[in-house]
Amino acid sequence: MSRIGKLPIAVPQGVAVTLKENNKVTVKGPLGEMSRVFNPELKIVLDEGQLTVSPVRNDLRSRALHGLGRTLLSNMVEGVTKGFTKALLISGVGYRAAKTPQGLQIQIGFSHPVNIEAVPGIEFDVEGTNKIIVKGKDKEQVGQIAANIRSIRPVEPYKAKGIKYDFEVVRKKAGKTGKA
Repeated sequence: MSRIGKLPIAVPQGVAVTLKENNKVTVKGPLGEMSRVFNPELKIVLDEGQLTVSPVRNDLRSRALHGLGRTLLSNMVEGVTKGFTKALLISGVGYRAAKTPQGLQIQIGFSHPVNIEAVPGIEFDVEGTNKIIVKGKDKEQVGQIAANIRSIRPVEPYKAKGIKYDFEVVRKKAGKTGKA
């Protein structure tokens, strides 16, 4: 049995969890509503303000889905209460970002600015000209959009120019040394 899957999920005040047939779970909170259909090999129970996830059978696949299902459910509860954020840093001469009504505009060394359309449920904030913050209630969507932004121009190791996560450490490499 999964160690993570065994842990109960506390449902905070102001969050409503609805369990429907076919393992569909809907979570409503201050930041909105999220729904997900879980695998039928999982049994989800709401009891006295706590959600528990358990496998129906004790085979390899059910045990593998146990921890995943619990984590996805926990992320839904956390997403509608606190939300998730990812911060990206832009470094380089002339590299900058600006928030637009349609989403985000990044000038990152190309001959044209790169426009990123806003997705429903995702919000962009720009601090200064070099820090982009992606916010939302869905952890998967926030992470994917942050990864898409980073993939426009990942940090290169020689001059450390590009877009990186705020926690990412880039070790600079030495360039060519020339003739001796």
